[in-house]
Amino acid sequence: MRTCLVVDDSRVVRKVARRILESHGFMVEEAEDGQVALDACRRSMPDGVLLDWNMPVMTGIEFLKALRKEFGPSEPPVVFCTTESDISFIQQAIEHGAQEFIMKPFDDEILMGKFEQVGLL
Repeated sequence: MRTCLVVDDSRVVRKVARRILESHGFMVEEAEDGQVALDACRRSMPDGVLLDWNMPVMTGIEFLKALRKEFGPSEPPVVFCTTESDISFIQQAIEHGAQEFIMKPFDDEILMGKFEQVGLL
């Protein structure tokens, strides 16, 4: 079974993502900030990560930098999911190792389309 780590400080967003992902056969783990997510990856690396940008403790981009530094440049695939629409955020995410970027709010079709593009389906 494929696994996905959903990293977002919003419980509602995590719940929506979990519902979508589980309906497509994923086992989902949740983290409310980047530090909790990094600790989860150290315990057991997920097949993919759905990552928010703005979070307390450790932001999404800080988590991504730490993840890539510790575990390498491309695994697991990371899909950023945020309200930040400025092109500089997208460029920064891609430069630091994210494979894709989606905007909130998202739905099943958008999320699964991006997961298919990064090879998670």
